[in-house]
Amino acid sequence: MNSTQDTPSCQHKTRQQIGQSRRWVVKIGSALLTDNGRGLDTQSIQRWVAQMATLKQQHNIEIVLVSSGSVAAGMQRLNWTQRPTEVFKLQAAAAVGQMGMVQTYETCFQNHQLHTAQVLLTHDDLSNRQRYLNARSTLTALIDFDVIPIVNENDTVATDEIRFGDNDTLAGLVTNLIEADLLVILTDQQGLYEADPRINPEVELISEGQAGDEKLMRMAGSTGGHLGRGGMATKIRAANLASRSGAATWIASGRTDDILFKIAQGEKVGTLLHPAQARIAARKQWLASHLKMRGKLFLDAGAVKVLQQSGKSLLPIGVTGLEGHFARGDMVACVDPQGKEVARGLANYNSTETHKIMRQPSNQIEQLLGYIDEPELIHRDNLVLV
Repeated sequence: MNSTQDTPSCQHKTRQQIGQSRRWVVKIGSALLTDNGRGLDTQSIQRWVAQMATLKQQHNIEIVLVSSGSVAAGMQRLNWTQRPTEVFKLQAAAAVGQMGMVQTYETCFQNHQLHTAQVLLTHDDLSNRQRYLNARSTLTALIDFDVIPIVNENDTVATDEIRFGDNDTLAGLVTNLIEADLLVILTDQQGLYEADPRINPEVELISEGQAGDEKLMRMAGSTGGHLGRGGMATKIRAANLASRSGAATWIASGRTDDILFKIAQGEKVGTLLHPAQARIAARKQWLASHLKMRGKLFLDAGAVKVLQQSGKSLLPIGVTGLEGHFARGDMVACVDPQGKEVARGLANYNSTETHKIMRQPSNQIEQLLGYIDEPELIHRDNLVLV
């Protein structure tokens, strides 16, 4: 199977064009970095670093590295064989492992006369508009200074990221944040298969597909390794995120010799997922990057059609119900009558106010609330389709 759906080639860049992209985000998974739990695989790290250094110094490719492995490296240092479930133990392992991992990267890049910078983020950093802009400014400044940013989740303090987050998702968000052209996810598998190759070794590798294709998610399943938090499903979700800024995603085995060079040359390795949509505006990317919704609005079919086809604001009359407690300015999800999310945006009214004005025309807001802030429940400038 070479593609999950037929798409005219004129809509996609070729592999060679994608491989020559100017700005990459490279994500390396825990199983690779720790050699399946046996400790930091320094020799492999040296090889990946040498490839990244060559791409930067000889091909002018800007690189941001998203690195997993802090928890897994800490587990090895602490002689733990099973990933713990207690939050404080995960945080302790991350704190211990982060030291060795960053030191290893710094030493390897220094061998190529390149400086590195550690950047620790939480999802909250990317959901707050001011912190989002600050993070973007910092990362772009580091790139301009010819420094290699090494990004990781701040696992030592972000409890819900340890429980629910994964660095594939972080890599997708960072791709949006810096408006990279290509997201490269190095894993311990050759790429995306039609089914789990660990169960059925005869299944075929998917060479190319399109981010957002629901068939891909059904094929991927959700099982990850015992060291990391992600599986192929999280990599597909990361590709969907990257697609919002117009970036392609390349999923490939980090154990393949010169894998980054092969990608840069456009060779037929791994799985290439083309973006399913054109690049959206930076503010819309920020809106789409929110992972934590404060509430949910249920829309009637007419409101869904207006949002999807006319690009208009969401009015109270199109809302049939709501869930959650949210304040003015909080991010809420908008779902269709079947319960599928179709959009998300910043609410102009809190949940109590929304409950009072939903199903009502905008000219009734002042009568119902005693005041009116905006005629829209969500203005189109603060709303993005998903």
